[in-house]
Amino acid sequence: QVQLVESGGGLVQAGGSLRLSCAVSGRTFSTQLMGWFRQAPGKEREFLATITRSGGSTAYADSVKGRFTISRDNAENTVYLQMNSLKPEDTAVYYCAMSSYLYTTSPERYDYWGQGTQVTVSS
Repeated sequence: QVQLVESGGGLVQAGGSLRLSCAVSGRTFSTQLMGWFRQAPGKEREFLATITRSGGSTAYADSVKGRFTISRDNAENTVYLQMNSLKPEDTAVYYCAMSSYLYTTSPERYDYWGQGTQVTVSS
């Protein structure tokens, strides 16, 4: 079956960095669009970044543009989210997700999700 497993979350001070990883199994990774989302308590799930199958194109939410970078390694079946200049408002559970669409930022169009990893940014 398809599995997505995130890692790399934790507690960091404002201005710090974290790198999230998401290892995928059970599906041909290189044929799938990958995305990162987050959800803070009491808020809706928010799109952060997406990367196309080859890794040739990326897109970001305005809230993280210039601070976060999505990348993928198709040989390792892994997608990454490098997060720099973290702010307390970045505190949330972070999810990776996989879609069969060529491109989408809509969470409803992502078919598979990881279990999430907590990121907490202290001020």
